[in-house]
Amino acid sequence: MRLELRGHHVDVTPGLRRIVEGKLAKLERLLNDRAVSAQAILTVEKHRHLADITLHARGERFLHGLGDSGNWETSLTQAITKISRQAEKLKTQQKDKRHGLKAPSPEASEPAVKRAAPPRKEAPERRQRTRSLSTVRTTRETIKAMSIEQAAREIEAGGDGVVVFRNAESQAISVLYRRPNGDLTLVETEA
Repeated sequence: MRLELRGHHVDVTPGLRRIVEGKLAKLERLLNDRAVSAQAILTVEKHRHLADITLHARGERFLHGLGDSGNWETSLTQAITKISRQAEKLKTQQKDKRHGLKAPSPEASEPAVKRAAPPRKEAPERRQRTRSLSTVRTTRETIKAMSIEQAAREIEAGGDGVVVFRNAESQAISVLYRRPNGDLTLVETEA
């Protein structure tokens, strides 16, 4: 990551540069090396030490933090804390975007393994936090031959929302699952 460090009414000493680089290294680890460049402007006004840091991350994302304190260490920590909160939010948004686009991938081998969704927990906070996806193996079952209508009835009967079956008409392995909006989606494989 490139660092542009400027000082207004202050000389940027090698020690001060090391402090800034050390603080930014924590952000770089948090962003998994998505940080492209950073610009830090250090200003002294009477007894105030101002740290104004702008971080450019991949995807044209700009994170900004301003710290104001009586010493450099505290003002840099304040600015980095503000940027790290923004970075956490950015990571959560990117994770949600990735997981929202993925469709469940069916196992092509027999016998099929049904996977149960993890139990849902209600968050006591005002906004619902997203949870990471996990896989729980329940049982091994053989793939049954059935029609699409029979598979839809099985989902409606209160199953786990996913049915892997052999299509009675085409003999291909198919997957029928319920999307979050309530629609049923059929995935057919080539025989």
